[in-house]
Amino acid sequence: MRLSQYFLPTLKENPSEAQIVSHRLMLRAGMIRQSSAGIYSWLPMGLRVLRNIEKIVREEQDRAGCQELLMPTVQPADLWQKSGRYDDYGKEMLRITDRHGRDMLYGPTNEEQITEIMRMEVQSYKDLPKMLYHIQWKFRDEVRPRFGIMRGREFLMKDSYSFDIDFESSKAAYNKMFVAYLRTFDRLGLRGIPMRADTGPIGGDLSHEFLVLAETGESGVYVHKDMLEFDIPGDEVDYDGDLQPIVDKWTSLYAATDEKYEEGDAAELGDKLLEARGIEVGHIFHFGTKYSEPMGATVTDQNGDEIPLQMGSYGIGVSRLIGAIIEASHDDNGIIWPESVAPFKIGLINLKAGDDACDAACAKLYAELNAVGCDTLLDDTSERAGAKFNNMDLIGLPWQVVIGPRGLKTGMAEVKNRATGEKTDIAIDQIVAKFSA
Repeated sequence: MRLSQYFLPTLKENPSEAQIVSHRLMLRAGMIRQSSAGIYSWLPMGLRVLRNIEKIVREEQDRAGCQELLMPTVQPADLWQKSGRYDDYGKEMLRITDRHGRDMLYGPTNEEQITEIMRMEVQSYKDLPKMLYHIQWKFRDEVRPRFGIMRGREFLMKDSYSFDIDFESSKAAYNKMFVAYLRTFDRLGLRGIPMRADTGPIGGDLSHEFLVLAETGESGVYVHKDMLEFDIPGDEVDYDGDLQPIVDKWTSLYAATDEKYEEGDAAELGDKLLEARGIEVGHIFHFGTKYSEPMGATVTDQNGDEIPLQMGSYGIGVSRLIGAIIEASHDDNGIIWPESVAPFKIGLINLKAGDDACDAACAKLYAELNAVGCDTLLDDTSERAGAKFNNMDLIGLPWQVVIGPRGLKTGMAEVKNRATGEKTDIAIDQIVAKFSA
């Protein structure tokens, strides 16, 4: 994409309404604009990052054996009345009445909807197990939406659901998601740390939150330092095998949020205990028959008896992850995107737009980079060099390639790594090979 044609309304000054780093930088980098309190429009740069995160989340869900579907955002109230959550959920639920007087709601989550689908379509233990997911916009009417997308009212979420015949097989599904989450966050350039958690309005008695450490995190956390060195399960992991040893390893060391922290539990850790801040990016739950029983979602078991489905649900805040990545990866100049989610891999800077030689060299390199799959943003504007550098640092693309009249005389370009700040002179005719390797 050529910057002269791209819709990227960056800001030089910090917006007064932005209280945290991610909100401030997303506004300044032209990623989002507020529509109303806690609700945002995603501009082209922000949407590219959102789609890249979505792609990784989807790949890891598919790999763990989940099947994608898509459920509606607006749900009938009677499903929630059957489960008993319609009144319990409180004012965060946006309740709607359609033109026929039917009570509806804008879904904050989909346990009831997916349970109803399974109630209608699954009758026998032979139809199990099943794991289903979707990536869908949701709405929770926060009293005081703040911190940009980190605590907004409308948000993009991946929620998946498992259905099994008994506790043991249901726990195996829970373990699959536990491992899939470790891999997902790692691919996003984050270390998601699982911590025992309250189940809240979702319910159940087994639950883990996944948090990433960041100085500006919303929650206080206490973590055994050795957990930060654990290897993430690689591509060799077998989701059809026994994953319990992996889960046991990650849950054997102390990790707790403020709400769960008890000084006595961590007293023996000494200097192994890290006190930090964290941002929740995922939450997994096993809740057994909490929804299937009241909603009549049963199957016939091997003995011909009707039994309720064993269930779990597993959420990842896809849009929230963008804020978490920025909070964990930025400096005074702007965002530092991990390559896996960056909106473009390379920012190609033409230091003298309008100069025939610079224009030709940049156009040629731009076409070659995109041809080998290196998404490139070409700054072909007439801005001053300092403004171009500042803008590239702000939007945080992993690599900057700078071509100007002086370098062209010797066939060289300056290549900057955004994360380290390291600059290297590389022959222009070697750049495509470097980035396509």
